Amino acid sequence: TYGIDTDYEGDKAESEIGACHVYRADPGTGEIDAVITDMVRPNGLAFSLDESKLYVVDTGRTHGAQNPAHMRVFNVDKGGKKVSGEKVFADCAAGLFDGFRLDDQGRIWTSAADGIHCYDPDGTLIGRIKVPEVVANCVFGGNKLNCLYIAGTTSLYMVRLMVNGAKTF
Repeated sequence: TYGIDTDYEGDKAESEIGACHVYRADPGTGEIDAVITDMVRPNGLAFSLDESKLYVVDTGRTHGAQNPAHMRVFNVDKGGKKVSGEKVFADCAAGLFDGFRLDDQGRIWTSAADGIHCYDPDGTLIGRIKVPEVVANCVFGGNKLNCLYIAGTTSLYMVRLMVNGAKTF
């Protein structure tokens, strides 16, 4: 099980470790390891359909203009315990990436300041859905998972697509 540790949610005490990381919890032993320690503000993660890649958004720009606003991709070993070979998957030119989902073809649909951006698994931007407010998250729904629900600043939008969301349950 993978998760993130952020310092920008609600009221908080001072961080004892002084950084935000991506962690892996071993379900067998309960041991928790920091597997990605060089991101400024990890925020949102998902695995590729075959679970060989881990995508993680870094919203570091919320803590300084010099910090990143991008999504990185990591290779995941066969046992799912270690990540390596990280690279920038996509830079966000419109605000920040935040929540994102994969469709059943492995494409990534991610939120941004101007709407939803869709990327091929190789990182090529293939399209945008413009929304008149900042978008925080999205999720596939409907009987065929072909409806993309988009959470804007004050509104909820739904767009029917010619693709289906990845079944993650």
